[in-house]
Amino acid sequence: MADSSGSVRSSVEILDIDRGTRTQVFAAAGIFEAPNWSRDGKFLIINHDGRLFRLDLASGELSAIDTDFATRCNNDHGISPDGSEIVISHHDEASDGGSVIYLLPISGGTPRRVTGNSPSYWHGWSPDGKTFAYVAGRNGQDYKIYSISVDGGEETQLTFGPGLDDGPDYSADGRHIYFNGFRNGRMQIWRINSDGSEPQQMVESAHSDWFPHPSPDGQHLVFLRYLEDQGQAHPFGRDVQLMLLNLHTGMVRPATDVFWGGQGSLNVPSWAPDSRRLAFVSYSRR
Repeated sequence: MADSSGSVRSSVEILDIDRGTRTQVFAAAGIFEAPNWSRDGKFLIINHDGRLFRLDLASGELSAIDTDFATRCNNDHGISPDGSEIVISHHDEASDGGSVIYLLPISGGTPRRVTGNSPSYWHGWSPDGKTFAYVAGRNGQDYKIYSISVDGGEETQLTFGPGLDDGPDYSADGRHIYFNGFRNGRMQIWRINSDGSEPQQMVESAHSDWFPHPSPDGQHLVFLRYLEDQGQAHPFGRDVQLMLLNLHTGMVRPATDVFWGGQGSLNVPSWAPDSRRLAFVSYSRR
């Protein structure tokens, strides 16, 4: 999570991908991050200062979600395919402050631990609701992509080799996992089969590309582009742009103009159920 001081103002926006229009639905001082769009299309879930909040899209009202002991949530959270649960990544004191994945009812409640090991940062939920894809650091090695049953148990490592892999999210049919990987000297967009096989680079650019998210209808992939190479980092407060990849033609186009953002802008799945809109956060200095 980025610095939450009042020197920054957050704007939660909705992008219409066909029209290219941006609509601000919430703005406040401080750092608000990582919107998830509810399955019924009525609200967003965002995080701020270690807590989760529900943003009602009709009224603009922001209300806290009860996460019981989990008050150190980072910006890696999401909503189950059936809309009944929230997955969170909470920095657990029992795990020396490392991020641990938990599940709780979407209305709030006591979280249930999923990952036995930390640090673990959630990013993707399989369409059948049975499996998580996440980023984990193990044994001092580079962070890699892992999967685990939503019921917990043994984790499975899906990517290997040197360099950071991050931001995994499932395709609409569950056959693939998209992620960003530092494999050829730059952070780029990649895809693997859901079992980790057949890695394939999807986008090649001179930039740092992060956090790919396929649309629910399987037509597009949105990702965050840092205009300047950031190595293996994804810092807050940089010039960034949302990009759209047409998954049928392979064509990439800008979805927004350049804005000030980065970490917190598009970390997690944020497509509307209609696949025509998506939510993100832009920032400004106060």
